[in-house]
Amino acid sequence: MKQARPLIVRALSNETVERPPVWFMRQAGRYLPEYRALRAEHSFLTMCHSPELAAEVTLQPLRRYPFDAGIVFSDILLPLECMGAELEYVPGTGPIIRNPVRTAADVAALKPFDPLRDLPSPMETIRICTQEADVPILGFAGAPFTMACYMIDGQGSRNWPETKRMMFGQPKVFQALLDRLADAVGDHLQAQVDAGAVGVQLFDTWAGALSPDDFRRWALPASRRALARVSGAPRMFFTKDSAPFLPWLKALEADAYALDWRVDIGAARKLLGDVAVQGNMDPMALHAPHDEIRRRVRKIIAAAGPKGHIFNLGHGLTPDIDPQAVGVAVDEVCGWSWS
Repeated sequence: MKQARPLIVRALSNETVERPPVWFMRQAGRYLPEYRALRAEHSFLTMCHSPELAAEVTLQPLRRYPFDAGIVFSDILLPLECMGAELEYVPGTGPIIRNPVRTAADVAALKPFDPLRDLPSPMETIRICTQEADVPILGFAGAPFTMACYMIDGQGSRNWPETKRMMFGQPKVFQALLDRLADAVGDHLQAQVDAGAVGVQLFDTWAGALSPDDFRRWALPASRRALARVSGAPRMFFTKDSAPFLPWLKALEADAYALDWRVDIGAARKLLGDVAVQGNMDPMALHAPHDEIRRRVRKIIAAAGPKGHIFNLGHGLTPDIDPQAVGVAVDEVCGWSWS
């Protein structure tokens, strides 16, 4: 007997589904006590680079909740480490790159990136989880602009001054860096598909720091170049603060668009046209009373409609979220029926 296609694959393929599939960005992570217990014994990078540990973290939320997909536990910056970045995760600060890229010579000195040779752990993690999980596994990577932000500024920022200084003052150097990163992350996504991921998401978390013109000039073509290197599974695209960019997102030629919570999902669908969408509850709404969480879940599903919608948050789960609230939201999604 032919096995039914997973619900999330059908929704990502923009099909009409009986209810939206559900997974949450950062569903494997710091809000779970079992993750914190594991993290107390191992450094973050050790967990990322160990397929057995990364698989355990990937599977933890799938044991708690009836999610329709897992997402591989990894980090968007790992390919940069392989390309020569001196990457460190500092408690209370986050990722720091000790040798930021600032010149044409710095870009030229970046090492070629082969995901199978240089970063095999996410693919092995996907293979382990595909064997052990009852639901499909998703892969992901950071988009070229967001990766460039970290590589140039050297750490997180609200305004990304060094990145914009290069973008405006050394446009050819900045373009060369985006091209290198686009090819690297595109190949990284394809390797995850080849390892068994049923879909992949490209995170352009910091593209919202750009004006609409600069988004179209820099971030959009770089992400399109990365996505064009990927085939064999649906490709999702996400950026925070996406509202100004909605009229142009389809030019990315992704298969689905993940929306942040600042966007009305029904209005976004009209602008995006006939394409799958994902989202888009405010993660902080999980602090609300449970009845309010359920109401917000129902409102988003009703606005998105029955075709090609994957329920998710408008950004990732944060460490202060109550795991019980996550269960309430997931339960409400799973209880929905369009029939």
